[in-house]
Amino acid sequence: MNYFTLESDEGASSKPKRSPTLCGTNYPLSIAFIVVNEFCERFSYYGMKAVLTLYFIRYLDWDKDLSTAVYHAFSSLCYFTPVLGALIADSWLGKFKTIIYLSIVYVIGHVVKSVGAIPDVGDSTTHIVLSIVGLVLIAFGTGGIKPCVAAFGGDQFEEEHTEERRKFFSIFYMSINAGSVLSTVITPILRGDVQCFGGDCYALAFGVPAILMIIATVVFIAGSGLYKKAPPEGNILLEVCKCIGCAVKNRWRNRKYGSKRAHWLDWAEDQYSKRLIQEIKMVLRVLVLYIPLPMFWALFDQQGSRWTLQATRMNMDFGGFILKPDQMQMLNALLILIFVPIFDMGVYPLVGLCRIKLTPLRKMATGMIFAALAFGAATVVEVEVMRTVVEPPLAGQSLLQVLNLAEGDVQVTVPGAVSFPDPISSYTDPQGYQRLELNGVNRSLTADIVNNGVNTSCPLVFTEETAYSLVLHSGPAGVQCNLVEDHITKSENGEAYLRFINAYQTDLNLTVDGKDFHAVAGYGVTPHEAVERGGYSGVKCMADGVEHPVDLGLLDFGASYTFILKMGSDGIVAHRMEDVQANNVHIAWQIPQYVLITAGEVMFSITGLEFSYSQAPASMKSVLQAGWLLTVAFGNVIVLIVAEGAGLEQWMEFLLFACLLVAVSVIFSIMARFYTYVNPDQLDKMFLEGDDDKDSLKNHQMEKLNLDTDCKTTKM
Repeated sequence: MNYFTLESDEGASSKPKRSPTLCGTNYPLSIAFIVVNEFCERFSYYGMKAVLTLYFIRYLDWDKDLSTAVYHAFSSLCYFTPVLGALIADSWLGKFKTIIYLSIVYVIGHVVKSVGAIPDVGDSTTHIVLSIVGLVLIAFGTGGIKPCVAAFGGDQFEEEHTEERRKFFSIFYMSINAGSVLSTVITPILRGDVQCFGGDCYALAFGVPAILMIIATVVFIAGSGLYKKAPPEGNILLEVCKCIGCAVKNRWRNRKYGSKRAHWLDWAEDQYSKRLIQEIKMVLRVLVLYIPLPMFWALFDQQGSRWTLQATRMNMDFGGFILKPDQMQMLNALLILIFVPIFDMGVYPLVGLCRIKLTPLRKMATGMIFAALAFGAATVVEVEVMRTVVEPPLAGQSLLQVLNLAEGDVQVTVPGAVSFPDPISSYTDPQGYQRLELNGVNRSLTADIVNNGVNTSCPLVFTEETAYSLVLHSGPAGVQCNLVEDHITKSENGEAYLRFINAYQTDLNLTVDGKDFHAVAGYGVTPHEAVERGGYSGVKCMADGVEHPVDLGLLDFGASYTFILKMGSDGIVAHRMEDVQANNVHIAWQIPQYVLITAGEVMFSITGLEFSYSQAPASMKSVLQAGWLLTVAFGNVIVLIVAEGAGLEQWMEFLLFACLLVAVSVIFSIMARFYTYVNPDQLDKMFLEGDDDKDSLKNHQMEKLNLDTDCKTTKM
């Protein structure tokens, strides 16, 4: 899960009466309300987001690329809006009121989103409109309160209780991941295991997060009387923008006169203090390092989109239980809780014992490599997954396979189109689809069939972008032909497709998983229907008013089957043929990519925040917070562009992202090589209160700040 910037030193200028504490400790009672609020809010957000991609595909009937694009557009908006939330809190309403008002917006968004998932409410256009409106409101709600809640929690502590404040942030972060783990396990269960309105219950899967957000808001308001509420003190981000604008404007105005300054920001000295200008210089040096960072988030945030879609085409059977594809995301949050102490107490000390200088920027670059390796692993998995997928025909093409139900082998040739290389044995699985070039939308062709030395010609008509089965069976005049349309697209929710061919002398009726099949006598073929994955050993087949039990066996994830019904010694039997292979790559093969991406997150995200905040003055922490969150936003924009514009096969897209991140990590390493670590606390020694910008020695020190060896400078 993403780490959020935790401001703890701002907004405590006034000293209201001390609030009650927990069990006589230095922990204010008010933080209990804040921690519970954060747990419920994160449950709400990640629970809704866990099922979002499948909702787009299965409920709104969007394709994978559009679903991925909208998912990442929403994620991006969630990380653009924190800038607006910080502006409102610091300049207008204060943190407390901002959290309450935007939480109400948040709740409304969840309710609208839940209503949009009820099939009886309007038509498909209504569902789309309600869904988009709900997501926009949620994005403004969650993004707007993101920069406020943690900082508001830090405001509750007395200034001297720094250790308690630090532990609070650890507890706060644990509540984030606890909410994430539980929600990504529970909401997919609500979606898939609870049936409503005749299908998956998305209304419930979105409704429960809405209830949790209502609880979060109520709990936060309930603690109102205990909070220390600092008034808004002005937005430093706005002040920084004004200072930069002033410097650019003054430099532009004086370009004709050849005037020079040591740094372009020095052009703002006539309106802004040298301390503020020096602080902005320090922040800008860090923000420049942020430029390559969105590529990491472009990979990281695909866990909820592309990786979830990959999971839908894998085998999810763990023996005792069936995992849902959207539940796999919980592995990231779970691994975070495990990896953080392992890295802090094990990995980093061991690396130090090897006399390797593991600086923050080196950790971040290593985290990028881990994320790239995760997508390398995802590429390998995707290649294996694709082996069971039938590549659909393109424009001007059709697919054809042969089902031989005749007596003896057959040799099939379609002159001018395709020839099946080997004789096709009776009642065996088809050899696989052959691709026919139609050179147009439709094409009439004649199939030449040889069976037991007898030639038969079958006139056939093919339509582009369609898959067919040529069903051959024995008749009075030799081999008879029947061209039927196939379903070759794998189910995105692990269902199996099946159809029946009636080789019995009378009509047959079957019911499988609540689906009715009617197969007429004389090799009639039923359409493909999707049924739940599972074993079907006692299916009832009605023939002439007599019930015959039929064993279909295990209908596995993503497969497509054809059953030929005929009379056997013990009644009607079903001979099974597999048209499309079942998902034979187990979802456990996704574990390595989750392990790698989580290791990358620990080294990149945590270290990145720690580094950023160690390199900037306390007054500029909110500026860096905005910059950090914007890197996440732009990372999602990158995915949106690639998903909509690249048009690559999925494995190629994964490989592209991995290669791009490797290239970006090299660029970042080069940039970091020229970065000099500083100690922002030295600013306090240079600028004593009430004596700002008067001593020339201070100016000299400012120029030396980034080079002074007393600052313990180190390279990446």
